[in-house]
Amino acid sequence: MDYCRIDPKDNVAVALKSLHKGSEVCGVRLIEDIPSGHKFALEDIPEGGCAVKYGFPIGHLIKATGAGSLVDHNSLRSSLSDRSEYSYNPCASARPAPDGVTGGRTFRGFIRRNGDVGVRNQIWVIPTVGCVNGIVNELALRFSKEIEDRGGSVDAVVPFPHNYGCSQLGDDHENTRKILADLLHHPNCGGALVVSLGCENNQLEALLDEAGDYDKERIRTMKVQEVDGDELEYGLSLLRQLFSIASTDVRGEVPVSKLKVGLKCGGSDGLSGITANPLLGRFSDWLVAEGGTAVLTEVPEMFGAETILMDRCCNGDIFDKTVRLINGFKDYFTSNGQPVYENPSPGNKAGGISTLEEKSLGCIRKGGSSPVVDVVDYAGLIKTKGLNLLSSPGNDIVSSTALAASGCQIILFTTGRGTPLGSFVPTVKVSSNTPLAERKPSWIDFDAGVLAGCCNIEEVRERFINTVLEIVDGRFSKSELNNSREMAIFKSGVTL
Repeated sequence: MDYCRIDPKDNVAVALKSLHKGSEVCGVRLIEDIPSGHKFALEDIPEGGCAVKYGFPIGHLIKATGAGSLVDHNSLRSSLSDRSEYSYNPCASARPAPDGVTGGRTFRGFIRRNGDVGVRNQIWVIPTVGCVNGIVNELALRFSKEIEDRGGSVDAVVPFPHNYGCSQLGDDHENTRKILADLLHHPNCGGALVVSLGCENNQLEALLDEAGDYDKERIRTMKVQEVDGDELEYGLSLLRQLFSIASTDVRGEVPVSKLKVGLKCGGSDGLSGITANPLLGRFSDWLVAEGGTAVLTEVPEMFGAETILMDRCCNGDIFDKTVRLINGFKDYFTSNGQPVYENPSPGNKAGGISTLEEKSLGCIRKGGSSPVVDVVDYAGLIKTKGLNLLSSPGNDIVSSTALAASGCQIILFTTGRGTPLGSFVPTVKVSSNTPLAERKPSWIDFDAGVLAGCCNIEEVRERFINTVLEIVDGRFSKSELNNSREMAIFKSGVTL
C-alpha cells in the first residue's frame, strides 16, 4: 500500500512512501510529488474549505486546492479558537469495561512497603535547589564507581539536577516542591538521598512535610551548609547506608494490573497518527482491560481533539474536570499573549503535520478507546486504575517528568523524526517509520513503521507487549543504555 485514507469521510490521504507526480493513487492523478508522511487532496477543495483527516476537520485551505495536490502547512491553517463551551455527549466507550477482563499476564518487579511495584531498583540523589547540583552529580558519579562490581539488585545511581528550589513564587515554587516530593514515593526508587543547601526557599523540612507518609527507612537527608568538613564524604556515607538496604531487594512476580504506563510522543511526523500512536492505543486498551493504568498528557496537543476525550469521560464529574483541564491551558496561553494554535513545530511540519488539530487527532490515538476515569493535576499522583489524563504542557522533557513523577514506572514514547531524550524512568522509543528505526538503532526500541505495510496490527501489538514486558522485567531500554535520564520542572511565572 502506497497511501492511507484513515477514515471514509476523509478528503485527504497520506503518502506511506514518497509518491511521484503523475502517479495514479487512490483514484486521483497526482499533480505534484508527495513526500512520505504528507497529505494529498482526494478531491477539489475550495478556498476556505476544510481538509478532513481521521474523520474530522484539521483546518481550512487558504487557497483552492485541486485533487492530487499536496496539502501541507503552506496551504492549510488551523481553525481553532480560544476558550470554548463544551457539552457532555457520552459515547459507548465511556462505559468502563467489565471487571475481571484479564489474560493473567504478569511481570517481575520490586514490591514496596505500600504495595506499589517498581520496575527498577535505583538509588536517587535529589537536590532541593539547583545550587547543589554539582554536589549531587559528583555524589552519583563517585558512588556509581564505588558499587560498580557489587551492585546487587541496584541497577543505577541517578542524580536529579534541576534549576529551581529558590527565587520562585506561588505555583512555580509549589510545583517544584511537589514534583520533588513525588520522587520520594516512586516505586522505582529503592532509596533516596535528599541534598539541601540550607538557605533556599525550598526548605528541606517543608519538602519532607509535602511528601507526607514516605518510607523513612529508605530516605536520607543532608544540609551541606551544616556539614563540618567534606560534604562529599558525608554524602557517600549516607549512600552506603541506603545501598545496604536497597541492594538486597529482589524481584517478585506480580500482575500487570500493577503497571502505570505513561503515553508520550515527540518529534512526530505524518505517520505517527497512523502507525506508532495507534499501536500505543492498542497497548493502552490491553493494559486497562488487564486492570492496569495508562496516562495521557500533553494538554496543548489535545486542542482540536478534546471533545473526543470528553465524550469518553466515565461520568459528568470527570467531564467537568476535563473541561477545566483544557480551558485552563487555553487561559494559560492567552494570559501570556500567545495563540493556542502556535503548534506544530518545524520538524512536525517537515514530517507532514500541518496544523494543531491534525497533530492532536494523531496524538490522542495513544489513549486508545478506553473511558477516561480521572483527571490529575500537574505534580499530582495517579490514584485511579484505567485511562487518566494528566495536566502538563507538551514539551518533551517537562511532560515526561510529569508522567514519571505521577507514578508511572515506564514511559512509551513515539517519534517520527527521532529523539535521544530519556526520562528518569525507562523510556521506550517507538518509531513511526522504518527508515528512522534503521538509521537510529541506538535510539529506537521498537519499529511501528511496519504497520505502514501489510502487517497485522494484532500480531504487532503482541510483539510490542512482549517488548514492553521484557523492559519492565529489567532489560534496559535504549535511553537507559545511553544514560539519557533527563528531568525538567514546569515553570510559568516570575523568577526573583
